[in-house]
Amino acid sequence: MAEHNQTGQEGEQIAKEYLQKKGYQILDINWKFRSLEIDIIASDKTDLVICEVKTRSGIMVNSPVAAVDKQKQKFLIQAADAYVRKNNINLDVRFDIVSIMQKNNQTQIEHLENAFYPLLRK
Repeated sequence: MAEHNQTGQEGEQIAKEYLQKKGYQILDINWKFRSLEIDIIASDKTDLVICEVKTRSGIMVNSPVAAVDKQKQKFLIQAADAYVRKNNINLDVRFDIVSIMQKNNQTQIEHLENAFYPLLRK
């Protein structure tokens, strides 16, 4: 397995455990819709939480949160819509980003709730 894939899987596991400790119920991990994927789908009792996990190790110029650009947001929104429809979910949907930074055997977690909002089309 490529190192970046292993780093990503480790980050997703850290994020899953972090969210569970905060009281979230994990509903799905790496849920796929066509070529799109949602890292973690969870519930916090009031919202369906679509969570994108970004993991970086070593010295990186970009913040992991910056990697969730408009195109990635569009893909997450499309996949979330498919998940809601398929599972007949009747909760508000929230989009979060969990950033995992690993450096010098230390892990820093940043959880950005409501990281972005779907835009309404005209």
